[in-house]
Amino acid sequence: MSQRSCIERLFFPALLGFAACIGFGSSASAHPHVWATVRSEIIVDQDQRITGIRHAWTFDEFYTAMALEGLDTNGDGAYSKDELKPLAEVNVTSLKEFDFFTFVHLGNADDPLPLKPPIDYWVEFDKTLLTLHFTLPLEKPLSASGKDVQVDVYDPSFFVAFGFAKEEPVKIAGNEVPGCSAAIKAQDPDSEDTKAISEAFFSQLGPDSNFGSQFAQTAIVKCAKR
Repeated sequence: MSQRSCIERLFFPALLGFAACIGFGSSASAHPHVWATVRSEIIVDQDQRITGIRHAWTFDEFYTAMALEGLDTNGDGAYSKDELKPLAEVNVTSLKEFDFFTFVHLGNADDPLPLKPPIDYWVEFDKTLLTLHFTLPLEKPLSASGKDVQVDVYDPSFFVAFGFAKEEPVKIAGNEVPGCSAAIKAQDPDSEDTKAISEAFFSQLGPDSNFGSQFAQTAIVKCAKR
């Protein structure tokens, strides 16, 4: 099935539904097809425990146009919260299989901490772009007192290219917690520019290459030890 015909038959063309339809994890999907701008809030309680990550992902114009097709059910030219609700649900359901593209690490630990399913999720449309909002609770609150906690956002297959927003990319949610801060980890200036990588390079990648981790967007949370 061609990529075009696959898109046309998806009534609610969710982010991962489209990816699976053209062959998620194949060499064709190794090159990014969707771009998302990330803004994240780290939910920290007054005891310096991280309890969750609140994401807002704004998608590019192509994905926005694709995802909105068929959703204006009353034909009024606008997209209500109810009309966008199925899109939000199918996105967060699909994201579960891919760990929500969010990986929380304590210090230099290799294994990410387990997360609960998303809550408080919805999609908004600002007449130009779609933004998916959702909150990922940690399975267990994580004490950040005197520790560095790393939050990575990336798609291992690199089908989706994530990038933190230039303005207010990450912050502590709600009231500031004394001694705690969140900031974006500086990118390695010697890292490869994805725009300069050839199609031939991507064609050599296997489904388990985890190439996207090389372009992980990382937020560092620090809390002074009490």
